[in-house]
Amino acid sequence: MKVNKKSAVAIAALIAGSMLGLAGCASSDSPASDGDKPAATTSGTLTVWVDADRARALKDVAAQFQKDKGVKVDLVVKDYSKIQQDFTAQVPTGKGPDLTIGGHDWTGGFVQDGVIAPVELGDKASQFEKVAVQAVTYDGKTYGLPYAIENIAILRNTKLADATPASFDDMIAQGEKAGTKYPFLVGIDPQGADPYHLYPFQTSFGNSVFAQNADGSYDASKLTIGDASGEAFATWLRSQGDKGTKVINLNLSQDLAKEAFLAGESPYLLTGPWNVADAQAKGIDVSVDAIPSAGGETAAPFAGVQTFFLSAKSKNALAATDFLVNYIATEDVQTALYEAGGRPPALTSAYQAAQSDPIIAGFGKVGENAVPMPSIPQMGAVWDDWGKTEAAIIKGGDAVSSWQKMTSNIEAKLK
Repeated sequence: MKVNKKSAVAIAALIAGSMLGLAGCASSDSPASDGDKPAATTSGTLTVWVDADRARALKDVAAQFQKDKGVKVDLVVKDYSKIQQDFTAQVPTGKGPDLTIGGHDWTGGFVQDGVIAPVELGDKASQFEKVAVQAVTYDGKTYGLPYAIENIAILRNTKLADATPASFDDMIAQGEKAGTKYPFLVGIDPQGADPYHLYPFQTSFGNSVFAQNADGSYDASKLTIGDASGEAFATWLRSQGDKGTKVINLNLSQDLAKEAFLAGESPYLLTGPWNVADAQAKGIDVSVDAIPSAGGETAAPFAGVQTFFLSAKSKNALAATDFLVNYIATEDVQTALYEAGGRPPALTSAYQAAQSDPIIAGFGKVGENAVPMPSIPQMGAVWDDWGKTEAAIIKGGDAVSSWQKMTSNIEAKLK
């Protein structure tokens, strides 16, 4: 997304104004319980952008909020792929919604564009999964109410392999023992590879993109991808490509990798929860397993957190925050959102309840080691070079020099 550069003074003033308007309206009280309902904070209408699944899941709570507070919640169904761009374009004109769903990795761009305001979670912050709060934290403030977490893991066909070993080499050995066409599958783009899916192997070498602060946010001034550990990952990546084992195959896109797994051509697929239903529909008994380490350290995938953002131009910010903190941040609503989308809830109580599903439990266990996908605007200077360099290395390019050149290019863009 293209980002309009605004002065730090203007953004600071905007955030400060939003903070004054929102302070004190968050609480840890359970909502909508008879005899213990917060007083109505305002009147009018809240406009909330959602996709079709979230609209169905939120229908009842929207009606309850209107009954309790006299504020109508207008759930506007949007094409998710267009929300980020439309929100950025419409909020400055005053035509955007009060709230919108979106991915947490939009946060940095939204803040830089001045289109979202912080959400005061209050005591509720401690009731969410740690990675969820980290994901919506930017520059020391929470910019959103998280509702779902997703990460990738190993999806295993239990009829073809009885376990996913702790190391990548052992997994490949088990895959070869199964006698299938592919010992292991990961779908990647032939031109831009896929840093997202390959990242857990990169972290298993101890490498990250940017350094993380104590609160889990990223320090854009500390680019760490070019460390020696990154070069070690690059060397390993080349050994798995065209000039090596050919296990990581640029000819297998995500769709083709999925089709191969569904056809029983591999016991292992590195993917997310979005592909489980299709595997089960094919009658495949699947297990969700930890991602094996390639470099000796823990393989930590990225965590993506689905979020409700508060518009910086909302004329009903008090009611919007009340709706988020005291209605959306409840076990019943977070569970309804989980059932609609299949992603583990962000609220810990709902998350723990969802663990009764072994698939959710499997992704959740892997997610315990996940790190938030960087939401800082500087990531825009990273993805393209990162992916293209990985593709070149898989094709047989020199690993170390390619990685060093990539790092230099990224550093130049960051400057």
